[in-house]
Amino acid sequence: MKTDNFDYIELWRQAIVDHKGNIPNRLNDDAAEEAFWSSRLEGKTQHKPDPYAQLVQQELRFLLNSDDHVLEIGPGWGNYTFAIAEEVRKLTCIDSSKSIISFLASQANEKGLENMELIHNKWECEKKREKYDVVFGFNCYYRMNDIGDTLLKMNEAASRLVIVGMTTGPEKPHYMELKQRGYTINLRKRDYIHILNVLYQLGILADCKIVKLKSKKIYSSYEEMIRDNTTKILDQHYSDHEVKTILDKYVVEKEGKYEYEYPFHAALMYWSPKII
Repeated sequence: MKTDNFDYIELWRQAIVDHKGNIPNRLNDDAAEEAFWSSRLEGKTQHKPDPYAQLVQQELRFLLNSDDHVLEIGPGWGNYTFAIAEEVRKLTCIDSSKSIISFLASQANEKGLENMELIHNKWECEKKREKYDVVFGFNCYYRMNDIGDTLLKMNEAASRLVIVGMTTGPEKPHYMELKQRGYTINLRKRDYIHILNVLYQLGILADCKIVKLKSKKIYSSYEEMIRDNTTKILDQHYSDHEVKTILDKYVVEKEGKYEYEYPFHAALMYWSPKII
């Protein structure tokens, strides 16, 4: 189905390619995805959620019941996993990364959580038709080429509620200022609004809770700060002086380190499953 002459599912698919017209390796290469998570978890012996995740957890708890059996898709290193497990009767997690499953298992054992089931598989390839009270996934949609099928499958697997979560903009303010000055910036192509549009196209009117968040990046040197905050500039040649002048408006030096704090948001989209 198309809505207002737009096929939002196709728009999502087209937005997968990068600025050079290529599909990033992690999106279609399972080995590259596994290598990414394996490197991210190297030396990580203790679960510690990203700072912003605790605010999202608070909003998530309002949507869960103590007797729920929840399915979490693509849990990553557990930003929400253990907070959910402590609130509900049972939590099942499915992830395509063996490293992730192994890490979550070790952390669940360390925390004494006995209500967790871990499945090493891709959600989009999972053939089981088990029903869950709640189906939840946060920031796990980057590899979902057919977003329509993904959301319909979540809808089908849930008996009480489906929750789709994503972090969202705005982009770092210095990038937006550079864009206004004519620079070519590699802005994100897919966002929560695209998911809402796809859901609408599928005949699902979802509620949406926007959670205000802040991120603070701390750099040990000015050079490190510059390197990390120019990666999205696509222009081959640009004015170092102009970029540094703009960045200096947002970065604060404290005791020899450089702090960059900026706002962003999380979106929690949720609905009662319906027959489609």
